[in-house]
Amino acid sequence: MILTVTPNPAVDMTWEIDRIVPGDSHRAETGAVRAGGKGLNVARVAHAQGVDVLAVTTAGGATGAELRAELETSGVPHHLLPVAAATRRSIAWVDRSLGDTTIVNERGISPTTAEWAEFVGAVHEQAALASVVVISGSFPPGAPEGLLEALIAASGERPVIVDTSGPLLLAAADAGASVLKPNRAELSDATGLSDPLDGARELLRRGAGLVMLSLGEEGMLAVTRDAVLSARLSAPLAGNPTGAGDAAVSAVATLVAEGITDTETILRRATAWSAAAVLMPLAGDISPRHPELAEDLTVSAIDTEKKDTE
Repeated sequence: MILTVTPNPAVDMTWEIDRIVPGDSHRAETGAVRAGGKGLNVARVAHAQGVDVLAVTTAGGATGAELRAELETSGVPHHLLPVAAATRRSIAWVDRSLGDTTIVNERGISPTTAEWAEFVGAVHEQAALASVVVISGSFPPGAPEGLLEALIAASGERPVIVDTSGPLLLAAADAGASVLKPNRAELSDATGLSDPLDGARELLRRGAGLVMLSLGEEGMLAVTRDAVLSARLSAPLAGNPTGAGDAAVSAVATLVAEGITDTETILRRATAWSAAAVLMPLAGDISPRHPELAEDLTVSAIDTEKKDTE
């Protein structure tokens, strides 16, 4: 089983608009509303692929009731802890003319110290039944220091995949996360290093086992202490990239849950599922074209020794 942990869930609201004009008013068809937050997206993708999952997160206020209702309708297995603070919202405007998406994420409100303790306890309890644990997304402002490390520790000896940003990315590496999945900007912001390979190596030096680095239209890198592999499509895809990173994490988790550790196999599925997510209107879904996209990938090794001497 894959256990996903979402410390800062959201009610995702998505509208498709013919063309967004700054400062203008717009009309759209009724938008889509679903339970979101990166870990829930990871669980939704894996569940749709027939993989056993359980999503652990919080729910509070009227928006939390919406999140709970949508999860129950979706059929994604979940364990929700009630909290006093209202669940945040995330709003996405999809511009059909440009093929891009504008997103506004509320920062979220931190649960109480007692609620966080219950949350960590729930993760510890459910992790005993899991083969891999995924901790994904932001933490709300005011979350206690050391919370991420506590969640990783609560996972026990199981592989832990972490997708987060900022100082938390460094904390996950220091805590020995099995896999980290930053994008280029997140890696640079966290490490202060402009070169992606240097940034990935810093995470490995701190204790991470594998870094899956999203490069947008340039594909993805898989960086270990011994090798660097690159995967990219023959041509970039237009669509909604909102859930692409979450789909990549889900791909990694499904393979790790099966005991598959081959780096190229992981990279191929992660890149293909990430691309397949771009073709879908909502985060948490991937196109059935993902096997075709996997076949279209070019995977190659990067000669790091040559790069180091340049």
